[in-house]
Amino acid sequence: MKKRLNFLFYFFSSLLFSQDYVPLLDDYNEWQVTHCYFGCLTDFYYTDGDTITDGHNYKILDGYHFISRSILLREDILEKKVFLNFIQETGNTEYLLYDFSLNINDSIDMKNPISPFILDAGYYNLDSIVSRPLVNGNDYRHFYFSPSESNIVSTTNAIWIEGAGSLSLITAPSGDPDINEVGHLSCFYKNGDYFYSNLDSIDSCEPNIILNINENNYTLSNIIVSNNNMLNNCHLINLENIKLIDLYDINGRRVNSYRNYGNKELIFDTSVYKAGIYFITVYTNRLNKKTIKILIE
Repeated sequence: MKKRLNFLFYFFSSLLFSQDYVPLLDDYNEWQVTHCYFGCLTDFYYTDGDTITDGHNYKILDGYHFISRSILLREDILEKKVFLNFIQETGNTEYLLYDFSLNINDSIDMKNPISPFILDAGYYNLDSIVSRPLVNGNDYRHFYFSPSESNIVSTTNAIWIEGAGSLSLITAPSGDPDINEVGHLSCFYKNGDYFYSNLDSIDSCEPNIILNINENNYTLSNIIVSNNNMLNNCHLINLENIKLIDLYDINGRRVNSYRNYGNKELIFDTSVYKAGIYFITVYTNRLNKKTIKILIE
């Protein structure tokens, strides 16, 4: 009888403890990262759909740096861990991104896959855990890390927020959130709900994913692009359900971005760009997207 009572006590204690954890991934997740080294721009990354790979359920990461849709995220809520799986023809590789079960003075071997940061960042020590309020007024645990004494690779500290991830890129747990370099997390949304913000470089946060928008009668094939090199402009028509328009050069570098507020048309000046092939990517309210190639002469 004593063993049974001990088992029940352990089971319910574990259940209550696990409920304290705030999961990072929800059905829809959107991270907005601002950088200012070529003028301030805000990139957005989001999860778009689910898939099963290597026996696990994953969410597909999409957005500016992840348009290949070969980057997958999954979360083990009981273990309080978040993993990234990189899908390649030569074989898949899964990395541990976050471990929110760590205690103060624990260490973790940081990995920054598919990011501008070094992949093998070495071991970091968890120096402190501090609960701080976010935009909804509730307190969330902030994890503060520094490189271990044995770490000869990394010199910068790292910050995680339970429920949001790194203050740098989501794929860079040891990433330095520097606005003048790779950038820092400005806004984070779950299911369209405002979760985190840092407004030191932008005026406000606004989600790109808008839920409960009826697009059933709208198709991206409705969009008309008229590129007039004589007038040095490009005219886009039928944009009423388009949220964002990005312009990329032939090398895949984003050279401009436009936010649409329900307008049906957009005309932008092409005289400021060098001659060559460019790509226009348009996103609907639910981030369905279409890419159109244009030639600027």
